[in-house]
Amino acid sequence: MFRKLHNDELGRISVEDYKKSEKAPVAVILDNVRSQHNIGSAFRTCDAFRVEKLYLCGICATPPTPEIHKSALGAEFSVEWEYCSQTSEIVSALKEQGYTLVSVEQAENSTSLEGFRLEEGKKYALIFGNEVHGVGQETVDSSDICLEIPQYGTKHSLNVSVTIGIVLWSLLMK
Repeated sequence: MFRKLHNDELGRISVEDYKKSEKAPVAVILDNVRSQHNIGSAFRTCDAFRVEKLYLCGICATPPTPEIHKSALGAEFSVEWEYCSQTSEIVSALKEQGYTLVSVEQAENSTSLEGFRLEEGKKYALIFGNEVHGVGQETVDSSDICLEIPQYGTKHSLNVSVTIGIVLWSLLMK
């Protein structure tokens, strides 16, 4: 028999405790994601996996907006984030800080998600792209790794918010 847990039984921590908690050695970069609902979902997923920081780049909207809040459910208050008009600026800055840059994109010579593991002691920046055009080629060119989710249907395309969830869960649970 199963009984659904009530919200007060989930052991949620406060925003203050979240901000003090240890984070995964992972940053997430959104490269020109246009949907505010996808941006809100990214906040919520980054909160769930205690991602270090979320970078919103290019045409990405920024909090506060009702649309982001609707999907983020308040995670825009817990997750550290920064906006930059050019993805290349964040990519360059994180590369200088020693991050391994990982574009999540279908590309020649990409690494399949199931075969990739985070190395202990390294920091990673995971880059997710626009809903139609994906990660920009300039950003792909600057990446150390291209990571691809195997797909077997006719679309060979997942919503960016779904992709973020799959990739973070896969990498942080290994």
